[in-house]
Amino acid sequence: MNISNLIKNTVAATVLFASVASFATDIDANADANDLAIKGYDTVAYFTMSKPVLGSPEFTSNYKNATFRFVSAANRDLFNTDKTKYAPQYGGYCAMGVAMNLKFDTDPTAWKIADGKLYLNLNKGTQKVWLKDVPGNLVTSEKNWPELKGLTAEEAKAKNG
Repeated sequence: MNISNLIKNTVAATVLFASVASFATDIDANADANDLAIKGYDTVAYFTMSKPVLGSPEFTSNYKNATFRFVSAANRDLFNTDKTKYAPQYGGYCAMGVAMNLKFDTDPTAWKIADGKLYLNLNKGTQKVWLKDVPGNLVTSEKNWPELKGLTAEEAKAKNG
């Protein structure tokens, strides 16, 4: 292989990697390997139906490069009118985890709407701890999130021991 081909192949590989990476979920959004947010649950349903409901692959929208599913076109359209209102706080990471300066995955059935915002937790046990002092935990979470959102879960864990 001559130097010209090596340079061309390196440039092509770099462009390919950059284009693939540009479609990956933003670091401050919690999604699975397929960029599916909150395990496919309809984020609007928490507000309109007061319960977690699985969305359909038929009705989707993207936010922060994560795919959100909805039970209906109406819910999808409502989400699209104000994504920041309906998207889970802290990018869908565990609210108690953020209060602890960590990023944890969530169980979509461990949820609460507080002050018009959706918060998810790791599991129902963690949620019980979070619910003991929602206002205090939110103050701490809001303080932690600006720096934490730019870290991967692994980086946050390494930083916070």
